[in-house]
Amino acid sequence: MTKPKLTTLLATAGLTVGSMVGIGVAPAAAQELPTVVLVHGAFADNTSWDGVAENLRGRGYPVVTADNSLRGPSVDAASVTDVVESIDGPVVLVGHSYGGKVISNVHADNVEALVYVAAFMPVEGEPVALELDPIRFPVTALVPPVIGLSIVDDASNIIGKNVDSYITPALFRPFFAPDVTEEQAARMAAHQKTIAAGALLEPSGPPSWANTPSWALIPQQDQIIPASAERFMAQRAGAQVTEVPGSHAILVSNPGAVADLVAAADAGS
Repeated sequence: MTKPKLTTLLATAGLTVGSMVGIGVAPAAAQELPTVVLVHGAFADNTSWDGVAENLRGRGYPVVTADNSLRGPSVDAASVTDVVESIDGPVVLVGHSYGGKVISNVHADNVEALVYVAAFMPVEGEPVALELDPIRFPVTALVPPVIGLSIVDDASNIIGKNVDSYITPALFRPFFAPDVTEEQAARMAAHQKTIAAGALLEPSGPPSWANTPSWALIPQQDQIIPASAERFMAQRAGAQVTEVPGSHAILVSNPGAVADLVAAADAGS
């Protein structure tokens, strides 16, 4: 019997030549995939990842959705770091919108790749306000009346209160998610979490993308973070960029595109 035929027979049986002679080489199918940790952004919660998570699990990836309190990059990154470091094995860390600022401040040894979905990719010392610079980029829709303000209880605040922002529910779909159904947009608006105003002003720390391979998905019709701003940040960070038609809610309107980029990041890292 020739060697190629023997190899084929052994592969069919789920074995390898190496395992037969005691080398212990594992079959490719037995190699574990990294855990994908999904971090939502402002005006959203973990349910925004439902379609992406389902798609990735269908491909065999373990998926964890990390809670994001939306209090500020340092606080939120510390919480996500705890989640990532509790995972045994490699992690692909994914952030949407403000979640990109959070994952840029996560420095964990087991993160093998970073994926930014319609997201901020800050440099050190940069607040969100500078990343939405209206002089360099089109004006964001994150201004009144699209944005509203509320006072919330916040035990971490020295006066026990915090000014938070939210998207006016009636304007949620036209500006945040015009490419999802009315029913989906209504659910997203109902699930949105408010973000502390201070989170948008807090400078970012040293970026994790400086030492970790990164990928960026840019929806071309984004009204929240203009595509040109996302493109500038991604190119500045040296990320591998994919552009697709879609809104800021691309993770809901096109979860397959997000899952495809996660798989590409896993393969390329």
